[in-house]
Amino acid sequence: MSVFETGPQSAAIVPDERRLKFLPTLFGRSLLIIGENAVYSLMERLSPLDYRGGFWDFYEHQGTPLFLAPRSRSRFRITGEITGFQGEVSAEAAGIIATLFAFSHLSFRHPSDHLSEAYGRLYVYSAEHPEAAQIIEAID
Repeated sequence: MSVFETGPQSAAIVPDERRLKFLPTLFGRSLLIIGENAVYSLMERLSPLDYRGGFWDFYEHQGTPLFLAPRSRSRFRITGEITGFQGEVSAEAAGIIATLFAFSHLSFRHPSDHLSEAYGRLYVYSAEHPEAAQIIEAID
């Protein structure tokens, strides 16, 4: 696994002209549709009171894809059955949580170094996020 250091810089929204390359790079070509659907499905389960679908932003750090986050609202209550965490987080933190869960769940059915490395990058990034404590508690 490669080491991914983030420092204080935050993730940036991927510009529209590069969105098509984001999912294949994040999940790998063979899992791009499965991965994207896993994130959306997990978000439905994580935030059944607030998530109703909608447009998602794609986030990268220094040109490397990291996670997806819903744009439909600014805050989400995480209350779903897949985590014992009960709390409210930003849309960005909710997206990080859903994407981390997707990487984890996919890795059981589709073992790959690519998914492991993507999970590791996002986990390291999330440790420096302003809502790191809530993210870690939600995925623990």
